[in-house]
Amino acid sequence: MGERESAERVTEAKPPGAAGGGKRGAGGKPETRLAMVRRARRINRELAEVYYYAHPELDFENPFQLLVATVLSAQTTDLRVNQTTPALFAAYPTPEEMAAADPERLEELIRPTGFFRNKARSLLGLSAALRDRFGGEVPDNLEDMVSLPGVGRKTAHVVLGNAFGRPGLTVDTHFGRLVRRWRLTEQTDPEKVEAEIAGIIPKSEWTMFSHRVVFHGRRICHSRKPACGACPITHLCPSYGEGETDPEKAKKLLKYEMGGAPGQRLKPPADYPGQPAPPPGA
Repeated sequence: MGERESAERVTEAKPPGAAGGGKRGAGGKPETRLAMVRRARRINRELAEVYYYAHPELDFENPFQLLVATVLSAQTTDLRVNQTTPALFAAYPTPEEMAAADPERLEELIRPTGFFRNKARSLLGLSAALRDRFGGEVPDNLEDMVSLPGVGRKTAHVVLGNAFGRPGLTVDTHFGRLVRRWRLTEQTDPEKVEAEIAGIIPKSEWTMFSHRVVFHGRRICHSRKPACGACPITHLCPSYGEGETDPEKAKKLLKYEMGGAPGQRLKPPADYPGQPAPPPGA
Protein backbone atom coordinates (compact mmCIF):
# COMPACT_ATOMS: atom_id res chain seq x y z
CA MET A 1 0.00 0.00 0.00
CA GLY A 2 1.41 3.42 -0.99
CA GLU A 3 1.84 6.45 1.22
CA ARG A 4 -1.23 8.18 -0.21
CA GLU A 5 -3.48 5.21 0.47
CA SER A 6 -2.08 4.48 3.92
CA ALA A 7 -2.42 8.04 5.26
CA GLU A 8 -5.69 8.38 7.14
CA ARG A 9 -7.93 11.20 5.92
CA VAL A 10 -9.69 12.88 8.82
CA THR A 11 -12.41 15.27 7.70
CA GLU A 12 -14.45 15.96 10.80
CA ALA A 13 -14.02 19.30 12.58
CA LYS A 14 -11.60 19.38 15.46
CA PRO A 15 -11.69 21.92 18.30
CA PRO A 16 -8.69 24.12 18.96
CA GLY A 17 -6.01 22.35 20.96
CA ALA A 18 -7.32 18.86 20.13
CA ALA A 19 -3.83 17.74 19.18
CA GLY A 20 -2.05 19.09 22.25
CA GLY A 21 0.37 17.10 24.36
CA GLY A 22 3.26 15.95 22.19
CA LYS A 23 3.30 15.03 18.52
CA ARG A 24 -0.15 13.93 17.46
CA GLY A 25 -1.81 13.38 14.13
CA ALA A 26 -4.73 15.11 12.48
CA GLY A 27 -7.18 13.10 14.58
CA GLY A 28 -5.64 14.11 17.90
CA LYS A 29 -4.27 10.63 18.64
CA PRO A 30 -0.61 9.88 19.41
CA GLU A 31 1.25 9.62 16.13
CA THR A 32 4.13 7.31 15.30
CA ARG A 33 7.11 8.72 13.50
CA LEU A 34 6.28 6.67 10.41
CA ALA A 35 2.76 8.07 10.36
CA MET A 36 4.09 11.60 10.83
CA VAL A 37 6.56 11.22 7.95
CA ARG A 38 3.82 9.89 5.70
CA ARG A 39 1.54 12.78 6.68
CA ALA A 40 4.32 15.34 6.08
CA ARG A 41 5.04 13.95 2.63
CA ARG A 42 1.34 13.96 1.82
CA ILE A 43 1.15 17.60 2.91
CA ASN A 44 3.97 18.32 0.48
CA ARG A 45 2.23 16.48 -2.36
CA GLU A 46 -1.10 18.19 -1.80
CA LEU A 47 0.44 21.64 -1.46
CA ALA A 48 2.26 20.95 -4.73
CA GLU A 49 -1.13 20.56 -6.41
CA VAL A 50 -2.45 23.80 -4.92
CA TYR A 51 0.70 25.87 -5.41
CA TYR A 52 1.92 24.35 -8.68
CA TYR A 53 3.31 27.80 -9.47
CA ALA A 54 5.23 28.26 -6.18
CA HIS A 55 8.36 30.32 -6.71
CA PRO A 56 10.74 32.67 -4.91
CA GLU A 57 8.85 35.93 -4.46
CA LEU A 58 11.88 38.13 -4.95
CA ASP A 59 12.61 39.53 -8.42
CA PHE A 60 16.10 38.61 -9.65
CA GLU A 61 18.01 37.92 -12.83
CA ASN A 62 21.24 36.41 -11.48
CA PRO A 63 22.69 34.98 -8.23
CA PHE A 64 24.09 38.34 -7.11
CA GLN A 65 20.72 40.04 -7.43
CA LEU A 66 19.01 37.25 -5.50
CA LEU A 67 21.64 37.40 -2.77
CA VAL A 68 21.24 41.15 -2.37
CA ALA A 69 17.43 40.97 -2.48
CA THR A 70 17.39 38.24 0.15
CA VAL A 71 19.56 40.27 2.50
CA LEU A 72 17.23 43.24 2.01
CA SER A 73 14.13 41.11 2.68
CA ALA A 74 14.86 40.76 6.39
CA GLN A 75 12.06 42.32 8.45
CA THR A 76 10.19 43.71 5.45
CA THR A 77 8.00 42.39 2.64
CA ASP A 78 9.25 40.91 -0.60
CA LEU A 79 7.06 43.47 -2.37
CA ARG A 80 8.93 46.34 -0.73
CA VAL A 81 12.23 44.77 -1.78
CA ASN A 82 11.03 44.24 -5.34
CA GLN A 83 9.98 47.87 -5.56
CA THR A 84 13.40 48.96 -4.27
CA THR A 85 15.86 46.78 -6.18
CA PRO A 86 15.36 48.09 -9.76
CA ALA A 87 16.99 51.42 -8.90
CA LEU A 88 19.59 49.68 -6.72
CA PHE A 89 20.71 47.29 -9.45
CA ALA A 90 20.67 50.05 -12.05
CA ALA A 91 23.17 51.93 -9.87
CA TYR A 92 25.24 48.94 -8.79
CA PRO A 93 24.80 45.97 -11.17
CA THR A 94 27.90 44.05 -10.04
CA PRO A 95 29.64 43.21 -6.74
CA GLU A 96 32.60 45.35 -7.79
CA GLU A 97 30.42 48.40 -8.29
CA MET A 98 28.43 47.85 -5.11
CA ALA A 99 31.60 47.34 -3.07
CA ALA A 100 32.77 50.78 -4.23
CA ALA A 101 29.43 52.48 -3.53
CA ASP A 102 29.17 55.61 -1.45
CA PRO A 103 27.62 54.34 1.82
CA GLU A 104 25.22 57.27 2.14
CA ARG A 105 23.91 56.87 -1.41
CA LEU A 106 23.51 53.13 -0.90
CA GLU A 107 21.60 53.75 2.32
CA GLU A 108 19.22 56.12 0.57
CA LEU A 109 18.51 53.62 -2.21
CA ILE A 110 17.61 50.84 0.23
CA ARG A 111 15.97 53.03 2.89
CA PRO A 112 12.42 51.78 2.04
CA THR A 113 13.34 48.26 3.19
CA GLY A 114 14.06 49.39 6.75
CA PHE A 115 17.17 48.86 8.91
CA PHE A 116 18.97 50.42 5.97
CA ARG A 117 22.21 51.24 7.77
CA ASN A 118 22.81 47.68 8.91
CA LYS A 119 21.74 46.32 5.54
CA ALA A 120 24.04 48.75 3.73
CA ARG A 121 26.98 47.54 5.83
CA SER A 122 26.11 43.95 4.96
CA LEU A 123 25.83 44.72 1.24
CA LEU A 124 29.13 46.58 1.20
CA GLY A 125 30.83 43.77 3.12
CA LEU A 126 29.49 40.89 1.06
CA SER A 127 30.16 42.74 -2.20
CA ALA A 128 33.77 43.37 -1.17
CA ALA A 129 34.12 39.70 -0.18
CA LEU A 130 32.75 38.58 -3.54
CA ARG A 131 35.17 40.91 -5.31
CA ASP A 132 38.24 40.04 -3.25
CA ARG A 133 37.73 36.35 -2.47
CA PHE A 134 35.52 34.95 -5.20
CA GLY A 135 36.42 36.88 -8.34
CA GLY A 136 33.16 38.79 -8.32
CA GLU A 137 31.07 35.60 -8.48
CA VAL A 138 28.58 34.32 -5.90
CA PRO A 139 29.85 30.98 -4.55
CA ASP A 140 27.70 27.92 -5.18
CA ASN A 141 28.25 26.10 -1.88
CA LEU A 142 26.95 26.58 1.65
CA GLU A 143 30.32 26.89 3.41
CA ASP A 144 31.52 29.77 1.26
CA MET A 145 28.11 31.41 1.15
CA VAL A 146 27.73 31.69 4.93
CA SER A 147 31.24 33.12 5.18
CA LEU A 148 29.95 36.30 3.50
CA PRO A 149 29.05 39.22 5.80
CA GLY A 150 25.35 39.29 6.65
CA VAL A 151 24.64 35.89 5.09
CA GLY A 152 23.23 33.09 7.25
CA ARG A 153 21.91 29.65 6.42
CA LYS A 154 18.44 30.91 5.48
CA THR A 155 19.80 33.41 2.95
CA ALA A 156 22.31 30.88 1.66
CA HIS A 157 19.65 28.24 1.04
CA VAL A 158 17.45 30.75 -0.82
CA VAL A 159 20.30 31.56 -3.20
CA LEU A 160 21.65 28.02 -3.54
CA GLY A 161 18.21 26.54 -4.14
CA ASN A 162 16.89 29.10 -6.58
CA ALA A 163 19.99 30.38 -8.38
CA PHE A 164 22.06 27.18 -8.44
CA GLY A 165 19.52 24.37 -8.13
CA ARG A 166 21.09 23.01 -4.95
CA PRO A 167 18.34 21.70 -2.61
CA GLY A 168 17.95 23.47 0.70
CA LEU A 169 15.32 24.17 3.37
CA THR A 170 14.65 27.86 3.93
CA VAL A 171 13.56 28.15 7.54
CA ASP A 172 12.02 31.60 7.77
CA THR A 173 9.26 32.76 10.11
CA HIS A 174 6.46 31.28 8.00
CA PHE A 175 8.21 27.94 7.55
CA GLY A 176 9.00 27.47 11.23
CA ARG A 177 5.50 28.49 12.28
CA LEU A 178 3.76 26.08 9.91
CA VAL A 179 5.88 23.00 10.50
CA ARG A 180 5.28 23.46 14.23
CA ARG A 181 1.56 24.00 13.63
CA TRP A 182 1.53 20.77 11.67
CA ARG A 183 3.37 19.00 14.54
CA LEU A 184 6.28 18.01 12.31
CA THR A 185 8.71 19.42 14.86
CA GLU A 186 8.68 21.06 18.26
CA GLN A 187 11.97 22.88 17.68
CA THR A 188 12.16 26.67 17.58
CA ASP A 189 15.83 27.12 16.67
CA PRO A 190 16.00 27.46 12.85
CA GLU A 191 18.98 25.11 12.47
CA LYS A 192 17.28 22.43 14.56
CA VAL A 193 14.06 22.87 12.59
CA GLU A 194 16.06 22.50 9.37
CA ALA A 195 17.74 19.33 10.64
CA GLU A 196 14.47 17.69 11.69
CA ILE A 197 12.56 18.52 8.51
CA ALA A 198 15.55 17.39 6.42
CA GLY A 199 15.02 13.95 7.92
CA ILE A 200 11.35 13.93 6.91
CA ILE A 201 11.13 15.46 3.43
CA PRO A 202 13.22 13.98 0.57
CA LYS A 203 16.23 16.13 -0.31
CA SER A 204 15.10 16.57 -3.90
CA GLU A 205 11.98 18.33 -2.57
CA TRP A 206 13.61 20.66 -0.04
CA THR A 207 13.60 23.84 -2.12
CA MET A 208 10.09 23.44 -3.47
CA PHE A 209 8.72 22.30 -0.11
CA SER A 210 10.09 25.54 1.33
CA HIS A 211 8.29 27.58 -1.33
CA ARG A 212 5.02 25.71 -0.85
CA VAL A 213 5.07 26.12 2.92
CA VAL A 214 5.84 29.84 2.68
CA PHE A 215 3.13 30.32 0.04
CA HIS A 216 0.61 28.58 2.26
CA GLY A 217 1.66 30.62 5.29
CA ARG A 218 1.34 33.90 3.43
CA ARG A 219 -1.95 33.13 1.72
CA ILE A 220 -4.02 30.88 3.99
CA CYS A 221 -2.34 29.71 7.19
CA HIS A 222 -1.77 33.13 8.73
CA SER A 223 -0.13 33.60 12.10
CA ARG A 224 -2.92 35.29 14.03
CA LYS A 225 -6.02 34.08 12.21
CA PRO A 226 -5.58 31.12 9.87
CA ALA A 227 -8.25 30.70 7.19
CA CYS A 228 -9.01 27.13 8.26
CA GLY A 229 -12.34 27.07 6.42
CA ALA A 230 -10.57 27.73 3.10
CA CYS A 231 -7.59 25.44 3.68
CA PRO A 232 -7.08 22.50 1.28
CA ILE A 233 -5.17 20.36 3.82
CA THR A 234 -7.40 20.48 6.90
CA HIS A 235 -7.60 16.68 6.85
CA LEU A 236 -3.85 16.57 7.46
CA CYS A 237 -3.62 19.39 10.02
CA PRO A 238 -3.68 18.69 13.77
CA SER A 239 -4.28 22.39 14.43
CA TYR A 240 -7.49 22.72 12.45
CA GLY A 241 -9.84 25.02 14.31
CA GLU A 242 -7.25 27.50 15.54
CA GLY A 243 -8.54 29.91 12.90
CA GLU A 244 -11.80 30.79 11.15
CA THR A 245 -13.62 27.60 10.13
CA ASP A 246 -16.64 29.15 8.42
CA PRO A 247 -15.90 28.84 4.67
CA GLU A 248 -17.36 32.20 3.69
CA LYS A 249 -15.64 34.09 6.47
CA ALA A 250 -12.40 32.23 5.78
CA LYS A 251 -12.46 33.28 2.12
CA LYS A 252 -12.28 36.90 3.22
CA LEU A 253 -8.97 36.18 4.95
CA LEU A 254 -7.22 34.90 1.83
CA LYS A 255 -4.33 36.97 0.50
CA TYR A 256 -2.55 37.62 -2.79
CA GLU A 257 -3.84 35.70 -5.80
CA MET A 258 -6.09 33.54 -3.63
CA GLY A 259 -7.80 36.67 -2.40
CA GLY A 260 -7.93 38.24 -5.86
CA ALA A 261 -5.09 40.65 -5.10
CA PRO A 262 -1.69 41.25 -6.77
CA GLY A 263 1.31 39.20 -5.73
CA GLN A 264 4.69 40.42 -4.53
CA ARG A 265 6.76 40.17 -7.71
CA LEU A 266 6.80 42.92 -10.31
CA LYS A 267 7.99 40.28 -12.79
CA PRO A 268 6.40 36.96 -11.75
CA PRO A 269 6.96 33.65 -13.58
CA ALA A 270 4.87 32.98 -16.66
CA ASP A 271 2.65 30.40 -14.91
CA TYR A 272 1.76 32.68 -11.98
CA PRO A 273 -2.07 32.79 -11.91
CA GLY A 274 -2.37 36.21 -10.26
CA GLN A 275 -1.53 39.80 -11.13
CA PRO A 276 1.98 41.29 -10.92
CA ALA A 277 2.70 43.61 -8.03
CA PRO A 278 2.48 47.36 -8.66
CA PRO A 279 5.72 49.23 -9.40
CA PRO A 280 6.98 51.94 -7.03
CA GLY A 281 4.60 54.87 -6.70
CA ALA A 282 1.71 53.12 -8.47
